[in-house]
Amino acid sequence: MKVSVIVTTYNRPDALKKVITALLSQTRPPDEILVADDGSGPETRELITSFKSNPGPPLCHVWQEDEGFRLSRIRNKAVLKSKGDYLILLDGDCIPARFFVADHLALAEKGCFFQGKRVLVNRKLAPGFDFRDTASFAGLICQALFGSISNAHHIIRIPFFPSSRNRKMSGVRGCNMGFFKQDVEAVNGFNHEFTSWGREDSEFVARLFKYGIKRKENPFRAVCFHLWHRENKGICPEKNEELLKQALATDAWSCANGLKEL
Repeated sequence: MKVSVIVTTYNRPDALKKVITALLSQTRPPDEILVADDGSGPETRELITSFKSNPGPPLCHVWQEDEGFRLSRIRNKAVLKSKGDYLILLDGDCIPARFFVADHLALAEKGCFFQGKRVLVNRKLAPGFDFRDTASFAGLICQALFGSISNAHHIIRIPFFPSSRNRKMSGVRGCNMGFFKQDVEAVNGFNHEFTSWGREDSEFVARLFKYGIKRKENPFRAVCFHLWHRENKGICPEKNEELLKQALATDAWSCANGLKEL
């Protein structure tokens, strides 16, 4: 099964470099990497170009002009470009552990999407933290003891630990998520009506549930390390809350303005 990793980014090339380096160092490399870029400046393009001469999976830069927050649209553009049967969505400030892709594929299951977990790297540690640190279990234990990382229980990899399946809406995060491309196409992808931060991931998952897809989780596999950044302190716009309410209230699973409208 071919797998495409879609990495979303916006003007954070320092973090993106760490993420791409980690993806090129996987025990099971992805078949392609697509950087879904919501309007970053030339530094990001130059970074991606510098990686293209490296051996490994193809690296594709999917870019759109900066016209404000259009995360759903750039994700959909990357989905259209992707060639994989299975898609892994990863944020450009989330460094995947070395078994990340292998675990996602091992956990892929028809009728499910996979919601991955994240370890949080604090402000002080984040600038120097990279892929090598994710592979040092002793180092991670020390950082957990010092309080430099949180959600530290996810650093333990237990391949035989059973997964759960549910339809929970809480804890939905697009920073680490895997799904079959045909399921994304069936619900018309992400909703372009979201033009500001908040609820776009939840609305997408609500429609997956309507389509009949369950959520699969495992706390000890397919983990990424989320580098610190300033939290979005704004309140989620009323429009976004309303879009989520509509998705939850209806039996429809396809949005009117999504993948097919590109």
